[in-house]
Amino acid sequence: MSDAFGEERMLIDGALVASSSGATYPTINPATEETLGVAADAAPGDLDGAIAAARRAFDESSWSTDVSLRVRCLRQLKQAMTAHADELRAMTIAETGSPLFFTRSAALDEPVTSLGWVADLAEGYEWTTDLGTATPLGMPAHRWVRREPTGVVAAITPWNVPHQINLAKLGPALAAGNTVVLKPAPDTPWCATVLGRLIAEETDMPAGVVNIVTSSVADFGAPLATDRRVDQVSFTGSTDTGRTVMAAAAGTVKRVFLELGGKSAFVVLDDADLSAACATAAFMVCTHAGQGCAITTRLIVPRERFDEAVDLTAGTLQGLAAGDPLDPGTVCGPLISERQRARVESYIRLAREEGGSIVIGGGRPADREKGYFVEPTLVVGLKGDARVVREEIFGPVLVMSAHDGDDDAVGRANDSSYGLSGSVWGGRDRAMAVAARLRTGTVGVNGGVWYSPDVPFGGYKQSGLGREMGVAGFEEYLETKSIAEPA
Repeated sequence: MSDAFGEERMLIDGALVASSSGATYPTINPATEETLGVAADAAPGDLDGAIAAARRAFDESSWSTDVSLRVRCLRQLKQAMTAHADELRAMTIAETGSPLFFTRSAALDEPVTSLGWVADLAEGYEWTTDLGTATPLGMPAHRWVRREPTGVVAAITPWNVPHQINLAKLGPALAAGNTVVLKPAPDTPWCATVLGRLIAEETDMPAGVVNIVTSSVADFGAPLATDRRVDQVSFTGSTDTGRTVMAAAAGTVKRVFLELGGKSAFVVLDDADLSAACATAAFMVCTHAGQGCAITTRLIVPRERFDEAVDLTAGTLQGLAAGDPLDPGTVCGPLISERQRARVESYIRLAREEGGSIVIGGGRPADREKGYFVEPTLVVGLKGDARVVREEIFGPVLVMSAHDGDDDAVGRANDSSYGLSGSVWGGRDRAMAVAARLRTGTVGVNGGVWYSPDVPFGGYKQSGLGREMGVAGFEEYLETKSIAEPA
């Protein structure tokens, strides 16, 4: 890897290339507002070339049928990322604003580990299942079920945890035998293009198996959803954009995986350790400045302990001030951009307009002259139909409300168009019973961590379709073929 930790070129058909127009655009450090460097600003022809390369690699190379090659290449990519971990960590913090501590888990290290897990899964997977003989319609037959790759996968990813989401799509899609066109978010191009450099220079992946196209235009990847050469779209992002992708893909009846928004509830029962629960809720909403779709942003506590919970939560938030992401003690770093900070600030203003009170935070840190920082913020006093209670903010803003018992708590938690994640704190049996009633894809009980390569992740309702990670996530990228011959 060169001395520059970024990579301005795209990977198309096995080559690291500039935009065919020669255009570039800057990538910005959200903690300092300084320009880090540039990325290729692709022209429409570049995207067309990437799709053509992926189609050709799937149709004409051995990639879709050679499991051992796929396993070897995924392990090579894991090894390359591990060898360059220090450079990748520095780049990730600079481009995404992710705090250093977070890169040692979901923002970098754990996604790299997941490549090994999915390679092992592919190596031992039962690609063909023998169903034996039967006599359907009076005719003896021997039957098999084969699992085969879908084809060309378009992976469209956001900016919040790009390594996690890029690899959660690339790993299983490639392990299953697909080829991929990856279109990352405009805000974090290097986190994708550096993968392209490692793939080109340090793995045996055939040309066209992975193609990475960067653009300053947010909807540049829209043709991926309509192009007949693409067999599947895997999208992570907002629910509004997910609806657009789903509608666009309907014209060619593509497979669609959607991991969308969330407004997840953190439910505290009356027999919980209130101090530990409130501290955890505050910590979670500050992690990476609240820029995570599965972060719990609604804290629902027993009414009789509401005031106590407010004090406990505010006390923890006070100690989690927004700070330099390079500081090992920082939990709440910057938001990704001025645009995103303006969005978060607009919701804080809206909270006041809707009748809410700001207990702590609500502004920009006084000690941060540069960077897109917002103070960790606690909002109380809002009704259940308030927009700030119901809409995804994607910032360090926690909304607290009261419940009147377990049934009421479940009702409030489920009163959402989303269903991505959640948390329940209380006596084990009661907490597990409440967790079972939440209409959400993942739930942590008393601080239990569900995030792992072998655990499926995804949502109910308008939080998405399908699952990412785990065996279920791997099988999202497979077709099922049934075969029979006379017995």
